[in-house]
Amino acid sequence: MIDLPPKKWTPFKARLITRMRFFFALALITLNSCAMYHEKPINDAAVEQNLAPPNLEAIRVQAREIKHPILKPIDFGKGDGLSPQKAAVLAVLANPVLRAARDRRGVAAAQLLQAGILPNPGLSYSLDIPTAGDTGGTVNAYALGLTYEVIPLITRGAQVDAARAQAAAVDLDIAWQEWQVAEGAKLHVYNLAVLEKQLSVARDEQKDLQGNLDVVKQALDLGDLTVVDLAAAQTALQKAHALVLTIDQQREQQRLLLNQSVGFPPNQPIALQRDITPPSYETLLPFSGMTRELEERRLDLLALRKGYQSQEARLRAAILAQFPRLSIGLSRARDTSDVVTTGFGVSIDVPIFDRNQGRIAIERATREQLFDEYMARLFDARAEIAAILADLQSIEKQIAAAEEAIPIATNLIRNYRRALLEGNADVVTYYNARNELLSKRIDVFKLKGDLAGRVIALEIASGQCLECDTVGGQPR
Repeated sequence: MIDLPPKKWTPFKARLITRMRFFFALALITLNSCAMYHEKPINDAAVEQNLAPPNLEAIRVQAREIKHPILKPIDFGKGDGLSPQKAAVLAVLANPVLRAARDRRGVAAAQLLQAGILPNPGLSYSLDIPTAGDTGGTVNAYALGLTYEVIPLITRGAQVDAARAQAAAVDLDIAWQEWQVAEGAKLHVYNLAVLEKQLSVARDEQKDLQGNLDVVKQALDLGDLTVVDLAAAQTALQKAHALVLTIDQQREQQRLLLNQSVGFPPNQPIALQRDITPPSYETLLPFSGMTRELEERRLDLLALRKGYQSQEARLRAAILAQFPRLSIGLSRARDTSDVVTTGFGVSIDVPIFDRNQGRIAIERATREQLFDEYMARLFDARAEIAAILADLQSIEKQIAAAEEAIPIATNLIRNYRRALLEGNADVVTYYNARNELLSKRIDVFKLKGDLAGRVIALEIASGQCLECDTVGGQPR
């Protein structure tokens, strides 16, 4: 075996290999810190997983630990029916629409992260190899440079402040959206409870009229009544049956809306708490109490203020960025005559045309727009509260008048029936009076449903839960 002499590198090749190793190592470090792409397909499995019914045990735990500016923790006792407050909390925890809204937090956090990242320095390297001409006594020339732009250091603080305020605005805006979804779920519970009571009244009347029709048919066979009496009884029963079908359809619509708001599938039944009573106007504060510190309670107004603070920071950053772009750098070079130089360089833009005046004007106009939007939203909120309080007062009076009319109508029907049996009244008038009484009883429930809807609207407009007093240590 013949031993080969060890391989010897020329100085040029040795330096070239060393530099190649350096740049290769730098490339590996850079690639190692990069994010990796992971596919997230939308397929049947993903749909089934994300739209599966909520786990009730997990909901019970989350409901006791919920953190929200307005909604309070609540205990979902086993076997208890769904109350308006429980529906509100359940909607916040399980509504699929809110999941997409909460993803905005991740976007805002990423923007805050991006705002705090400083730009990378620039590194340059060049190599010149003499290849022709009088190359005797020459060496390979190279140049190594390191540069960095200074202006991002000046604007970084303002950019971070803007992103931080924007993230806070997003949090408040999401909480405001959660509050509206929660209030919608409460309203569906109130409406469903009212419709259940309407349906019960209508079915009782239908059952009573059905029994009455059977009696009329027997009396007709015996010759005690005429076909006019039979037709009147049948017409009254048909009206009651049509009313039952209408209310039942409305109840089913509200049930589906409630299931949708709390994240349940359409075919899953939800038992309501017994004796759900719509809120009363008498427990509400006057206009001055409702509007006091309104801008400190309404989450959308707080979000707008945070957004305005973010815009202030953006304007400050734009003004700071009007200074000419400035870059500083260090360099080390060697020419072909083997003279090595080390230097320092500064480059600056000459602000003749672009002084960032366009961006400053945009940010200033945007700030003015946000300012006016905040004032308009606050003005509308106060006006809305005043209008809702007026509506509530009017509805309360209508409920009182309707309830007072029911005993009178009941007594009238009793007298009509007595007169009908004595032959002093016609049968059509009697059934019309019964139908009028049924309408009045249904109207009372409708008015109470309207009252609940206006109270919900007042809660949204005032930014507070008016029915969140505690009963037995828990919000009702």
